[in-house]
Formats: sequence, structure tokens, C-alpha cells
Amino acid sequence: MAGEPQADCLFCKIAAGEVPATVVRETGTTIAFRDINPQAPTHILVIPKAHYENAAELATQPQLLADVLREAGEVAAEDKVDTTGYRIVFNTGRGAGQTVFHAHAHVMGGRGLQWPPG
Repeated sequence: MAGEPQADCLFCKIAAGEVPATVVRETGTTIAFRDINPQAPTHILVIPKAHYENAAELATQPQLLADVLREAGEVAAEDKVDTTGYRIVFNTGRGAGQTVFHAHAHVMGGRGLQWPPG
């Protein structure tokens, strides 16, 4: 069920403190941590603590989605990429590269990020 922790979800386990992560920020509704396979000098994931499978499902909770986006801006500022530019990416579905089915925003910066990626 949306919003409920999932026993088999890696990000639910990170949010619960059951799996270690390099946490950089935490609020009542979100947690931000460094990606274990960074694709840029700054590559931080911002997740809602509540389980939503993807960005489309998270969009049904506009305040929570706003919390995730606000924290994305905060981690960019803390990593000092807010003035040079950064990207916020939500992958939704396997075809888009989503591998953990818990909504999450990738915050990437610290190098040139050409478009389109890949």
C-alpha cells in the first residue's frame, strides 16, 4: 500500500535506519544520502520516508513531493553546486533506469551535465 513501509524495499530500510547510508540531511518526511555509485561529483538521493513506488505515485502527495524538491535544493546548496548548476532526476519505471522502486530524486552536479544524458 502506498505510503506504508515495504519489508523488501532497500530505501524503506535506509529510512528506518536498518541499512547504513551516508546521510547528508534528514527531515521529518525525507532523508538524503550519497549514491553508492555516483555519476557526478555530487550525486545525492533524496527520498520520502514514506514508500511511494515512483514519481507518478509520489505526485499524488503534493506536499511530500514539495518536501523532496525542497530538500534537493538544500543538498545542492550544502554541496555548493547550487550556483554552478545541478540536475534533479526522477527515473520512473525499468525502461527509464529505475532500479529501486521507492520514489527518489537524484541530485547531480559538480561537472558539466550534457543533455540529453547517456
